[in-house]
Amino acid sequence: MSLMLLFAAGSAASMTPVRPPRQGELAARLLAVHNRARAEVGAPPMVWDEALAESAASYGPRLAGLGRLEHSNRADRPGQSENLSMDPVWRGTPESLAGMWVDEKKLFVPGTFPAVTTTGRWEDVAHYTQVIWRGTTRVGCGLHDENGWRYLICRYSPKGNADGKIVP
Repeated sequence: MSLMLLFAAGSAASMTPVRPPRQGELAARLLAVHNRARAEVGAPPMVWDEALAESAASYGPRLAGLGRLEHSNRADRPGQSENLSMDPVWRGTPESLAGMWVDEKKLFVPGTFPAVTTTGRWEDVAHYTQVIWRGTTRVGCGLHDENGWRYLICRYSPKGNADGKIVP
């Protein structure tokens, strides 16, 4: 999967950190983003999985230590997929961070994975296809703020983006 990073310019006055949401609020907000995108393509809604959320949140400090996006070791998340995004803490809301994945829709074409993009690079739509993957039924996410950056980690089960499978 490709990694997403968005830089935004702003004045010092506009660089006040966005308040991190409480865990229950975070779940509702992120589940809404995911399920809205799924509804647009006729995929059934996902449910929030607290174990996935805890696992995702535990990876936040590692990302902050790296200072960049790098997927966790697959052996540490068997049967799960992972989407990552980051943005300056003063700008990044849970919805804007997950929205980066949904925005990949503009490069998506229905077909057989991985041939589902107008660019010929499956990485350009892999976050979006995971969000809408019909066989994925659960999601859990963690938000981590450190060193001026906000990281969003979402884990999915069963994992999506399987080669040779149709993405409508």
